[in-house]
Amino acid sequence: MTETAAATMLAPDALPLAGVRVVEFTHMVMGPSCGMILADLGAEVIKVEPIAGDNTRKLLGSGAGFFGQFNRNKLSLAVDAKHPQGLELILKLVATADVFSENFKTGTMGALGLGHAALATLNPGLVYVSHKGFLPGPYEHRTALDEVVQMMGGLAYMTGPEGRPLRAGSSVNDIMGGMFGALGALAALHQRDRTGRGREVQSALFENNVFLVAQHMMQFALTGKPAAPMPNRISAWAVYDVFTVAGGEQIFLAAVSDTQWALMCDEFGFADLKVDTRLTSNNDRVRSREWMLPLLRERFAVLPARELATRFERTGLPYAPIVRPQDLLDDPHLLATGGLAPMSVPADASGAGRAIETRTPLLPLALDGARLPVRRGPPALGEHTRQVLAGIGYTEAEVAALHEARVVAGP
Repeated sequence: MTETAAATMLAPDALPLAGVRVVEFTHMVMGPSCGMILADLGAEVIKVEPIAGDNTRKLLGSGAGFFGQFNRNKLSLAVDAKHPQGLELILKLVATADVFSENFKTGTMGALGLGHAALATLNPGLVYVSHKGFLPGPYEHRTALDEVVQMMGGLAYMTGPEGRPLRAGSSVNDIMGGMFGALGALAALHQRDRTGRGREVQSALFENNVFLVAQHMMQFALTGKPAAPMPNRISAWAVYDVFTVAGGEQIFLAAVSDTQWALMCDEFGFADLKVDTRLTSNNDRVRSREWMLPLLRERFAVLPARELATRFERTGLPYAPIVRPQDLLDDPHLLATGGLAPMSVPADASGAGRAIETRTPLLPLALDGARLPVRRGPPALGEHTRQVLAGIGYTEAEVAALHEARVVAGP
């Protein structure tokens, strides 16, 4: 990998949420995504983990990147929340917090003494964020996963070909659900500035997924015609597809307006298509896709993907190479703009038994042209236990006693 380009990063004390304290009881992706967003924006996010650690640290396969990606910029406090002294120190910590975030099964926090009602009594200004599978209602008792709600929420149907529902290739509902949790937390914090009181914020996978397919629901409501799955859809654009070209390479090419169609025809010498009256407008071309697209595929098939990319870019036409996620670690645009930040992932979160130096994508936004920095990589288990406890008044001797009694863990 080449070196990441220097980029303007906001200083820690200039981050929008500097001074905001978040205590999170989260695991997997949804809750940690919320905390990561708040942490990237400058909040002090304290991740409360069991003595044995968040199970996400140990996942293999498609889960191997979860902990490393969604827990940067956080502190780790390892504590036995079921031990009376463990609960006592957690409550002391929550009393100092602005936000409490959790994504465990309904009832879990209440059983620990950490439900919304109890914490709101302890800290009336606390914003309490719950990330669940479903908002309260007939489905709330169900166990939900990203794939579950993609299937029951229409997204898998829209992604795969007819009869073959296919989940999207990323944890879209978990990540976006966490984003809505963070959005709700920010709104509640803003309102607290006026009222002095916190709120309970709820975000849910299923409702998030329904929001993602809302455009297809509206299409049916307005036209009476069901939206077709992506592989079978009738595109609104005439040229908007993946083409297999010279050497078997693939590239996405598009011409979505009459101007772009004319530019494409001029660039590639398709004079016969430019003057064909059956192809005058975009809608005409959509109606002619059955015979037009095979003709375009035949003509583009003899050209290398690199040449097509060069000519489409020079002409100002939309195109895209077909890229694998690992290729983005060396993407020239991300490297040039500082969109990838260096980060160290500790051994107990890397899945490899050793610390790993890598890069991670920053939040996709800039403030006054500056990006939000990675201030620290994902924490080792209990890495900040002593620091956090000292911050809420525990002496070194008291912390040592808690360690000895296995109420807390960490270096």
